[in-house]
Order: sequence, then C-alpha cells, then structure tokens
Amino acid sequence: MGAFIHLRAADGVSFPAYVAQPAGPARAGVVVLQEIFGVNAHIRSVVDGYARDGYLAVAPSTFHRVRPGVELGYGPEDVAAGRALKEAAEALPAPGVLQDIQAAVQHAAQAGKVGVLGFCWGGLLTWRAACLLDGLSAAVPYYGGGVTSPAESGRRPRVPVLAHFGDQDKLIPMEGVEAFRSAHPEIEVHVYHADHGFNCDQRGSFDAAAAQSARERTLAFLGRHLAG
Repeated sequence: MGAFIHLRAADGVSFPAYVAQPAGPARAGVVVLQEIFGVNAHIRSVVDGYARDGYLAVAPSTFHRVRPGVELGYGPEDVAAGRALKEAAEALPAPGVLQDIQAAVQHAAQAGKVGVLGFCWGGLLTWRAACLLDGLSAAVPYYGGGVTSPAESGRRPRVPVLAHFGDQDKLIPMEGVEAFRSAHPEIEVHVYHADHGFNCDQRGSFDAAAAQSARERTLAFLGRHLAG
C-alpha cells in the first residue's frame, strides 16, 4: 500500500520514511517506530494495517543517521547487528533521532491529530516522544526496552499513554513493569501472557492472541484520543 518518501528534520538532515495513505479521508495520523531491525517488512505491514484502518501512517527510518537502508531479519546475526545500530543511534548527540520523529509527526499532522506507537526500541522512542515532542495526542509503546528503567520512568508524559508488556519478557522483568505502573497511575498498562516481540508475526515469539488483543486496545485508544 505504502511507499518511501523523504522527510527533512529540523537540522536539515533528509531521511526516508515509509508512508501509507488510507483509501478515503484520513481520520488522523499515526507515526510507527521501528524495532532494532529497521523499517523492514513487518514494520511496513504495520503501517499498511493502520492505513487500512483509516490513518495516515508514517514510519521514519530511525537508523538512517547511523546507517542508511537498514532492513534486518530476526536471526542471531540480525539481532547483534540491530543492537549495535541501536547503541550507535542512542550515542548520537541530543536530540538524536527524536528530531526525525518530530518531522514524521509534522508530516502525519496533515491528517489531523497524531498518535505515535512503536515496538521494543521503538517503544522506548515512543515513550520519549510522549514526554518530549510537540504535536502528539496519544502514545502506545509496545514492550519498550528501557522504559521501565528509573531514568526513563522518571519522565512525565505530556499525552495519554497506553503501554503493552509481556509477562514472559526476559528483557523487561515484571518487577520493572510493576514499578512503572506504580510510578504512573495515569497510564493504561496491559500485561499479556507473552514474550518480547509478541506482536511480530515473523518472530518465534509471536503470540496471535496477545497481538490481536493489544491491537484492538490500541485502535480503541487511538480512536478516543485522536478523534475530532
């Protein structure tokens, strides 16, 4: 459904973003933030799915500043490569890739209000966007790696947040999830009997029931906060 375009961040850097348009008038805009595997086939399918649900959906390439054209799979070598790219992106001088996400938000805003959602590293970026960026009305981090750390949990979101976690996720222990929930009673937190990456149908950790339930909740949440 979608295609890559180029967006420009405030510092002048041009970067690719995968964009999908709905069939009819857009009900709102959604920014989709990648995992450590790039804007790959799975992320593009997520973008296409939100376009089918009536949203102008945009997935910025948040690795472009450290390596253009990243599209990884899910094997051990891909995971290692993705983690190294994430570390490089996290080491960029502030505001780093947040300025690229801000540009994606501004592009999506042509459709009205804008929500942001993301997975794993993209979930962490979604949380930071909810706390730091302008022009958002809702945020949905999926198993955001690092979100439950004291440094990240200490941030205060500026928009309503819906957070999805899995109770089998060894990367995000439940103690951290419960501490995050306690620190943020204003946030809607859902925990599924599932592992890290449960939303991705290309990974062994895919859980169809959890993915469907989380998507239904996300669509309802976006519908409430992006309407009008």
